[in-house]
Amino acid sequence: MNMQAMLRQAQQMQKDMLKAKDEIDKTEFTGESSFVKVTLMGNKTVKQVEIDAESLDKDDVEALEDMLVVAINDAQKKIDAETEKKMGRFGNIPGLF
Repeated sequence: MNMQAMLRQAQQMQKDMLKAKDEIDKTEFTGESSFVKVTLMGNKTVKQVEIDAESLDKDDVEALEDMLVVAINDAQKKIDAETEKKMGRFGNIPGLF
């Protein structure tokens, strides 16, 4: 394979990687824990937090805080899994994303 062909192949791979990352960033991921639901975008910014107030005892704020942590972590794990699924085929390139 000549250098030009290798360069074209590398450029195409870069385009494919950026497209895959863009798809992930635009996807919503929802994590749930008991009466809390958290929606994050693929870039891990929190988009929405929903609390089922009917299931919540007003005095149990500490439990609510714990449920938010669990729900956010659940959504982030889903983002990581989708990122690995779509980006894993490109190999592990440190510092890329």
